[in-house]
Amino acid sequence: MIPSTLLGTAIIPNDGGELRLTQRGDDFSIHLKGLRGELMNSRVNSSELALAELGCAHIQGAKNTKVLVGGLGMGFTLSAALKATSSNDDESLEQCSKVTVAELVSGVVEWNKGPLGECAGRPLDNSRTIVYLGNVAELFKTKKEKWDAILLDVDNGPEGFTHANNNNLYSLNSLLAIKQTLRPKGMLAIWSAWHDPKFTHQLKKARFDVDVKTVRAHKGKGSRHTIYLAKNK
Repeated sequence: MIPSTLLGTAIIPNDGGELRLTQRGDDFSIHLKGLRGELMNSRVNSSELALAELGCAHIQGAKNTKVLVGGLGMGFTLSAALKATSSNDDESLEQCSKVTVAELVSGVVEWNKGPLGECAGRPLDNSRTIVYLGNVAELFKTKKEKWDAILLDVDNGPEGFTHANNNNLYSLNSLLAIKQTLRPKGMLAIWSAWHDPKFTHQLKKARFDVDVKTVRAHKGKGSRHTIYLAKNK
């Protein structure tokens, strides 16, 4: 058996614990110290790709769009968002669609700048990528930007357990704040490890049109994950 090698550790702010990046052969894994199992693995990324594909479907081919990705992870959602909003070669950078990725843990950004970045095609190197180091919730409080799509992959979804404060991101007040930062017909897409009908109701209370999709973790097989699609009216 190929041994697993520890490549790095990163502290989650506000006593959120310690993340660990390991590599076994060509596969990378991110773990939370003290928690059994993986948070993510580079081989299992289909639902992360689907988050961006479904969340950005309404703006494919459109120019000068703005997308926000909450949670960098291993870069798969960011990479898919860049692909979904790809711009023509003859467009200036000012006309191109931009994708902002918000990541709380600086170490995760550094990992994606290193060998881990190869897994998703090095999306941080894309000139259309903007990195925001901090809590994605802060971007909704300022209301400075208007987004065409917001893709949230924070912890395990609305019942996030690796960082307790993430639960506040999915409160009714927070969802209402998010709604104010979406352009008309804009899409809020949320990745979750499971389906919670109560959260669907929460989104409807925030006056979103809601659709729920079930996707597989790995190319038509593996665990079933949920993507909530909440469209701004």
